[in-house]
Amino acid sequence: MDRTYRHQRHVYDFTRKYYLFGRDRLIAQLALPPGSSLVEVGCGTARNLIRVARAYPGTRLYGLDASVAMLASAQAAVDRAGLTGRIQLAQGLAENLSPKQFKVESFDHVLFSYSLSMIPGWRQALAAASRSLSSTGQIHVVDFGDLAGLGRAGRTLLRAWLTLFHVKPRVEFLSALEDVTGRTATRLYLLPGRYAFIFSCDRM
Repeated sequence: MDRTYRHQRHVYDFTRKYYLFGRDRLIAQLALPPGSSLVEVGCGTARNLIRVARAYPGTRLYGLDASVAMLASAQAAVDRAGLTGRIQLAQGLAENLSPKQFKVESFDHVLFSYSLSMIPGWRQALAAASRSLSSTGQIHVVDFGDLAGLGRAGRTLLRAWLTLFHVKPRVEFLSALEDVTGRTATRLYLLPGRYAFIFSCDRM
């Protein structure tokens, strides 16, 4: 991860805004009350955490990322935003997420923003997230969809491009979500062309 982001981290936010759609929509839907806690798994540059902090005063925010280099950029961004006291960052793998890393008992919300498609053990990451939640906690995901509405050429080109960045859309996860939506507390929204999906659910 450090090899991948050693240089990319300096232009990450500028470039990703053109294709990581749905992030701000999900943040707006969180409706976090003061005093609640949220951890972002794969927090990157802390772009999302800073936006959450500004949108929801009084929340306690945490960020986990595997890349030490990316966390250096994240900490610098948090410091510049004057949010050092509200956002705590830590290095670690998503599969090993634990509230103990941040010296808390549990999280009220766990957020995956375009990170599940980059985590090899994404099922284990979701399981760790669920174990880390409070009894009334929620998991939130925004990530690439199956791209079915983009046509064969568009789908092939985009998947090839994403592969260059070690990104693999979790098509089987989206399919499973569609199977259970309406029968559980799952909330699922698909972006046009099935380019991406936004998903929230109670503790798994």
